[in-house]
Amino acid sequence: MKQLAWILCFSWHVTLPSLTLSNTPVLMNSDSLETVTLGAGCFWCVEAVFEAIPGVISGVSGYSGGHIKNPAYREVCTGRTGHAEVVQVTFDPARVTLGTLLDVFFATHDPTTLNRQGADVGTQYRSAIYWHSDSQVAEIERAVERASLRWPNPVVTEIAAFEAFYPAEDYHQAYFELNGEAPYCRAVIAPKMAKFQKEFGAQLDLE
Repeated sequence: MKQLAWILCFSWHVTLPSLTLSNTPVLMNSDSLETVTLGAGCFWCVEAVFEAIPGVISGVSGYSGGHIKNPAYREVCTGRTGHAEVVQVTFDPARVTLGTLLDVFFATHDPTTLNRQGADVGTQYRSAIYWHSDSQVAEIERAVERASLRWPNPVVTEIAAFEAFYPAEDYHQAYFELNGEAPYCRAVIAPKMAKFQKEFGAQLDLE
């Protein structure tokens, strides 16, 4: 179902956090930014959620955690590349903490279902966190502990050091923003976004 949904391309727009204040650009020192790579099922869903969070600079859909270099979407869908569908999230920790992002991560997918999110089944849809620095590990462990209190079954999220990230094809990027009326977006992503906004809207000052 998901593989075919991209064919239906209807224009749709969401309001994302602005990176400017009045007419003065915000000067961003790249050294102050952090990156974490997250897998939580379909990357269209994950990207839509995280790009709506103030303090997230970018969310790029792609593939990580496997053994094939430069994989294509069709290869990843076979489950034989070892890669998961992920979103590489770059954020400003002065505006949003890794802990908050991980709380959103664990609240917006089921981290207790192995290699499955809803109707999307396979190792490519596994729950995963790939950390980019040693300093992130303790925060991830604390987030897992919080998630374990939230979910009745054991958390099975893969947690590993980041190795490589391969951006997905162009038509996968900003998918929900550009294809909001497509069947998959309406049936799966829109309800997830509504749940996310209800739970985190006040905390994150979502627009």
